[in-house]
Amino acid sequence: MAKRPRIAVVGSANIDLTTFAERFPKPGETIFGQSFNLGFGGKGANQAVAARLCGADVFMVARVGSDLFGPATIENFRKQGIDATHVKQVQGVSSGVAPIFVEPSGQNRILVVKGANDAIKPADVDAAADMLKSVDCIVLQFEIPVETVYYTIAFARKHGIRCILNPAPAQAVEMAALQELDYFVPNEHEAETITGAPVKTVDDAKNCAAKLLAGGVRRVIITLGANGALLAGHEGSEHVVAFSVNCIDSTGAGDAFIGSFAVFLGEGIPEKEAVRRANLYAALSTTGIGTQKSFYDRARFDAEWAKRG
Repeated sequence: MAKRPRIAVVGSANIDLTTFAERFPKPGETIFGQSFNLGFGGKGANQAVAARLCGADVFMVARVGSDLFGPATIENFRKQGIDATHVKQVQGVSSGVAPIFVEPSGQNRILVVKGANDAIKPADVDAAADMLKSVDCIVLQFEIPVETVYYTIAFARKHGIRCILNPAPAQAVEMAALQELDYFVPNEHEAETITGAPVKTVDDAKNCAAKLLAGGVRRVIITLGANGALLAGHEGSEHVVAFSVNCIDSTGAGDAFIGSFAVFLGEGIPEKEAVRRANLYAALSTTGIGTQKSFYDRARFDAEWAKRG
């Protein structure tokens, strides 16, 4: 039996407000949408749920608001089997929300209001230190203050804990703070924003990854949507192809990749195969509507992997 990984996610928790429409409205235009869906989201929470559904023991460090969404978010973590001991409400602040707009092709546009996610500070990482020292991997994103992200990376480095950073949404990065980071995992748009190098092809992705590796990170994975992912290290890079599915809604696919990859790697699966499995897990998430609700549990995933892998 594979090892059961212990994974901590220090990150965001949002409420997703998803609208489906035939097209995006033009500036100043009002159109009718086809349907609406409200669900639990946030990159950190999504990655935690994906990791839990894949079979890991998962611990969340997050902040939610003093509104109706706050207690509901904490209860959702508990229902999912995620340890929410270090998820706290912040008084006088709203929870994070993400209005999402989806076209028939599955293409989406997202506007994130961070709310209580901005209240996660380095002191909160210290408060969770005993728990964090017990895990195999810490997962981070950029929907919380960057000072907290960098502090947590340093914490992981100090204690020899594998650390995965998903730099989303993209912003300027202080590469010195990422020295010896185990995995830097942007999508093509984030990689382009961070490095200033275009990422339109696999060769572009290889050049971009080389720049990031030169900055001091150990491994880079650039997710390329329907084109799979590029896995790169100082010894070279390799394109890992995608799996073909009927995409309905791509929202949360990147989070599905991150959460599942952390689990597969933690189980001792070889790196390239872990990326391949994460490619399939992410692809399968696009066949349903929403984020967390579209993620496969391990039994369903293993059945698909047996057929496709």
